[in-house]
Amino acid sequence: MQFGLFSHIPWPEGIDQKRIIDETTAEVQYGEELGFIGAWFAEHHFSRYGLGASSLILLSSMAAQTSTIRFGTAILVPPLHHPIRLAEDTATLDLVSGGRLDVGFGRGSANYEYGGYNVDREESQGRFQETIRIVQNLWTTPEYTHEGKYFKVNQATLVPSPLQKPHPPMYIAATLTQATLEFVVSTGHPLIIGVVLDTKDALDLCHRFVEMSKASGHHVPMSRIPFSRYFYVAETEEQARQDTQASLDWTLDMIQWRRTFSKGSEVHHRLDDWRRRHTERPPSYEYLFEHRAIIGTPASCIAKIKAIQAQGIDYFICNFSFGGMDHAKVLRSMKLFAQEVMPHF
Repeated sequence: MQFGLFSHIPWPEGIDQKRIIDETTAEVQYGEELGFIGAWFAEHHFSRYGLGASSLILLSSMAAQTSTIRFGTAILVPPLHHPIRLAEDTATLDLVSGGRLDVGFGRGSANYEYGGYNVDREESQGRFQETIRIVQNLWTTPEYTHEGKYFKVNQATLVPSPLQKPHPPMYIAATLTQATLEFVVSTGHPLIIGVVLDTKDALDLCHRFVEMSKASGHHVPMSRIPFSRYFYVAETEEQARQDTQASLDWTLDMIQWRRTFSKGSEVHHRLDDWRRRHTERPPSYEYLFEHRAIIGTPASCIAKIKAIQAQGIDYFICNFSFGGMDHAKVLRSMKLFAQEVMPHF
């Protein structure tokens, strides 16, 4: 089994943005040293939920400060990009990183991100599919021409081209929308699983994808699906709970709060003010602990990962750094994972 890292690069109130980027980079460097094979980062806009608005630039910086760890986008949001620019930027990152890029695409979830870009959310499925197809064709086809509903491309030859041939590995996210899942299947590329679904639902989705892929003739196996969970390991369960509760609560509150914005942003508002006045509660820490996160001792984490592995998952991605988790605690948990959990796989 292979292991990776993931983060939204959250920005809680009172924490310096540069410090977060520097600490995230240090976590990737340490992950490379410990044997993690990849580091994946999300694209988000206009929110403390994540600093990955220009994730490809961040990954370029990290690639320059590492040598072997791969870098993944989990995910890029194609409807918010021009496909030629997206193809150029990803190809350039693949080149400068020495062919260490994995490209994940997804539609995103926040209406205000689409609103900020003045993109109609009702067009997101069509833009999503068309942009992905254009990007893949630009990576591989000289003098590429396309005339679609949203974009036209006139005899474009991508320079530079990706280092990996025929192109960087591609992954596409789907969660609840059947049309998106059907599109993923049609491409022949693997699904990618984020942290937003309960583990049981995420595994059920993976099995559905595999069966649909088999029926389509692509036969993408479960083993090619990267599978992410909120993750933290400590010497005792009590310590693991103590270290993670505030950060996981922040994450779930932020997810719910940001959904209340159809435009603008929560950045210049206070989370505590929203907490005092809102009535709908997000899933509780206990619910996340049981159903969506892997948090506990080395022994309990091993057992839970082995249960996921038994379903066919071979690439497990750990979201150690969530909700403003203290940097020293992240590094300590990563080290314990490498020493006490990795050797069992």
